[in-house]
Amino acid sequence: MSGRDTPAVVCEPGGVPESVCVLGLGLIGGSVMRAARAAGREVFGYNRSAAAVTAARADGFEASSDLAGVLDRAAREQSLIVVSVPMPAVGAVLGEIAERAPGCPLTDVVSVKGPVAEAVREQGLDARYVGGHPMAGTAESGWEAGDAALFQGATWVVGVDEGRDPAVWRQVAALALDCGSVVVPAESREHDDAAARISHLPHVLAEALAIAGARGGSLALSLAAGSFRDGTRVAGTAPALVDAMCEANANALLPVLDEVLDVLQEAREALAWHSSTSVIVAAGHEARLAYEKRGSGRKVIEGIVPGDPGWLDALREAGRDGAVLVALPEEEGDAR
Repeated sequence: MSGRDTPAVVCEPGGVPESVCVLGLGLIGGSVMRAARAAGREVFGYNRSAAAVTAARADGFEASSDLAGVLDRAAREQSLIVVSVPMPAVGAVLGEIAERAPGCPLTDVVSVKGPVAEAVREQGLDARYVGGHPMAGTAESGWEAGDAALFQGATWVVGVDEGRDPAVWRQVAALALDCGSVVVPAESREHDDAAARISHLPHVLAEALAIAGARGGSLALSLAAGSFRDGTRVAGTAPALVDAMCEANANALLPVLDEVLDVLQEAREALAWHSSTSVIVAAGHEARLAYEKRGSGRKVIEGIVPGDPGWLDALREAGRDGAVLVALPEEEGDAR
């Protein structure tokens, strides 16, 4: 029976849901399931691949390749739905959610936010959506690569685009905190600009470095050690996943690539004409030290209550300043 034959059940607004419905059981989705269950949540999920479903069930998780059935359950239980499929599949999955569970609180863990937010609006799901992106991962993929500890101490972006529902925002932030992360609030566009620099660009550069090493033949690869290994680590990621994230964020990634090409051209000219690499090396060293310093003693967000007047603006500013949320404040209202 299709979703059009069965009226969708609308989830009523409420507190933090007991259950989490994960759609897509790869590395990130599978890790969300594991971490949420370890935190005491009831979890269940969907995956198109029967092999992933079988593996998840073998590990004691409730999983199914029947998307309609999973979403019907999510609607009945008022579950927080977590979309964890590659960007090319997001639109179709959101279409199913719109039919069968349009009132459930909705988030995602896709590595770009602007395109997902646009797809959510196209399906009429914006009122119950708050975007998310855990900044964690490995070069591995699939259910077997998942790890309940993947998000421990990691940064989890929670969206603060205009019009977010404070109750849903709390639910999404609570999931991130339950999984062991700290929360950084960010708008979709600002997230995508930042992700282009610190996530998607490193993938492109890792691929280029791996190609350069391989072109050196067996001798070069036999000499490769720590710097080559670390610099090419993410080149081991499944190509389809890298394509999906980089292509979806092309508008933000292209100008960053242009910046890096300018830097590399400047470095090449300095080496060719002055036999010097000092300009790029000194600037890179300083930038790395700034990153290391930023990672310690981060500011903690306190006193901003979702639903209070100006709460979204306040969270945006805190996120831009690099501050993190480590615990949800007591709820004091639900006015936006």
